[in-house]
Amino acid sequence: MQWCFLVLITVLITVSCGNNQAQQTASFDAKSSDSSCRIIQHAMGEICVPKNPKRVVTLSTENLSNAIVLGIKPVGSATSFDTTLPSYLQGKTEGMTTIGTDEQPSIEAIALLKPDLIIGVKSPHEAIYPLLSKIAPTALYDWQSDETWRDQFSFVAEVLGRREAAQQAWTRYYQRIEDLKLALGNKYQNKTISFVYYYFGRLGSDTKNSFIGSILSDVGLKRPPSQAVIAPYGSIEYSEEKLEQIDGDFLFLTAFSDNDEESLKRLLQKPLFKQLKAVQQNHVYFVDKLTWVGWNLFAADAVIDDLYKYLVNTP
Repeated sequence: MQWCFLVLITVLITVSCGNNQAQQTASFDAKSSDSSCRIIQHAMGEICVPKNPKRVVTLSTENLSNAIVLGIKPVGSATSFDTTLPSYLQGKTEGMTTIGTDEQPSIEAIALLKPDLIIGVKSPHEAIYPLLSKIAPTALYDWQSDETWRDQFSFVAEVLGRREAAQQAWTRYYQRIEDLKLALGNKYQNKTISFVYYYFGRLGSDTKNSFIGSILSDVGLKRPPSQAVIAPYGSIEYSEEKLEQIDGDFLFLTAFSDNDEESLKRLLQKPLFKQLKAVQQNHVYFVDKLTWVGWNLFAADAVIDDLYKYLVNTP
């Protein structure tokens, strides 16, 4: 309790020093609208966001990537899973301050950056929204079970006022998809692509309505029956006793934690695993966890690179 009080005092002092206007000590909701901002809808209602934000803070790797794709490099960002930025962001975040993880962003670090706009997600940032909205206009995306990474990208584009840049980004993505389809030809017309991971102790996969599922669908690649379904939040779980459900002509694997890496190593030694078609045909590939569940266009670019690597350029 004492820590929370000290953080709140730090936030209020920092904001007050940065701007003496009374507006800065109140939440930035629709009531504070003027000619320099736009009213948008977000998870917490209406909010007035700056028309041309200069100091954006994002509270997840996905929205960091979305902002950069749209031509705006945040001054600070939280990261997903841990404080490590994914490889697909290499060279794109110089000068940016890391403010913790998406689950525990540092309120004090955010305040010290003096942002003019904060972009987060309702879960987990609803709990700290009152503090965030004291610092700057804060827009939270409300991820529903039937929504996708495309919806989140559209939300960020709306918040940043970058619809034209968003359209250009999609045009480039679909051009890469068409180029890949041309390179693949009909070679994989009757093949299935399985993607499986260990995620903090559970064996699972992402379905048709997931990030990776939508990319594979755009390319025209088929999935095993267990993955060719629509599931809440695009995710399903498997039992290690029914490994035949994960089988495909090609199997892509990843793991999220050190313990998951060990679980995956044990899985590879199971007799049932060794009987899988993809294993027997030597079509098992290990991919980067942060890329294949990346939920943004930079990650999608990297996934397309992987598909070229393993399905086009591998004999």
